[in-house]
Amino acid sequence: MKRCLVISDSFKGTLSSPAICRIARSLAVPGWQVDALPVADGGEGTVDCFLDACGGRRVTTVVSDPFGAEMEGFYGLLPDGTAVVECAAAAGLPLAEGRLDPERTTTYGVGQLMAAALDNGARRLILGLGGSCTNDGGCGAAAALGVRFFDRQGRSFVPTGITLAEIADIDLSRRHPALDDVPLTVMCDIDNPLYGTRGAAYIFAPQKGADAACVQRLDAGLRHFAAVLRQRLGVSVDELPGGGAAGGFGAGCAALLGGTLRSGIETVLDTVDFDRRAAGGYDLVVTGEGRLDSQSLGGKAVSGVAGRCRTLGVPAAALVGALALEPDDLAALGLCSARSINPAGVSFQDAKARAAAYYRDALAKLLEEMS
Repeated sequence: MKRCLVISDSFKGTLSSPAICRIARSLAVPGWQVDALPVADGGEGTVDCFLDACGGRRVTTVVSDPFGAEMEGFYGLLPDGTAVVECAAAAGLPLAEGRLDPERTTTYGVGQLMAAALDNGARRLILGLGGSCTNDGGCGAAAALGVRFFDRQGRSFVPTGITLAEIADIDLSRRHPALDDVPLTVMCDIDNPLYGTRGAAYIFAPQKGADAACVQRLDAGLRHFAAVLRQRLGVSVDELPGGGAAGGFGAGCAALLGGTLRSGIETVLDTVDFDRRAAGGYDLVVTGEGRLDSQSLGGKAVSGVAGRCRTLGVPAAALVGALALEPDDLAALGLCSARSINPAGVSFQDAKARAAAYYRDALAKLLEEMS
């Protein structure tokens, strides 16, 4: 009996990673045992993906929503003591639906989730930054973890996007003491800097409700925030790749909380102990994502999984929604096979409506060919 491990990213808007896992686990192909692990991208659903892959439990606690009202938040606690927090759980776009306002929304609730996990004895923190409605540089979360911000009159306050420009000083002396010992890994798959035309405000704030004038104000606030970090803490995040993630939360994690920004897929693979699993007797690993193109070469799911498999000597294949790579690029990834799940000539509407059936058929055909 041959063994296959499916570990695929979502096909955005079509098939979620957990849905792909359900399809794979229910598949019956003679001569094959099929296992599956979900891939999290740091956005909504990240906690559930890690719990599915590793076991553990969801922990609920009352925190602040993006506007400061009470809500029930959650994080995941894995068996090894790792706590997984997703920014979307307390500062996600759906929580601000109908009232998007990146000048006033806060990540304070995300910091409360992190603090609750630390108070609960977490030995490691993983923070996913996807899907935020905020642009506060992570200052809200830092404040919830004990970091203090002062204006020019020496008054303490919790900065939001519109008040970043009022920060005159930052005090880390009361930061949650566990952050000195508990590693913080920040899942971040973008390389946008904190500010500028490729920064948090210009690239991401419009989808959070910012008009052109608001974007300029938010960008000015992020520039000021970076200057204060340099002057008061001696930390430069101006050109940090990924610093612009989640409204500057990436930079805030690095400068204020001691976080390390890391590729999402590499974080997932390490946390689910992929190397040990894959080297433990699998004859094939099947990965995938919605579109396999030149951007996929820079550290997305397919390239991350394929690279690990190449090192381990385990054959890897990719099932994707759309295949847009030249043969030489596919060879560079080290895949033994790469194909679209969609039959030739199908419309986008048909591909979306029948995605589950097409994925099932494509995986079954791949395994039959590899028998």
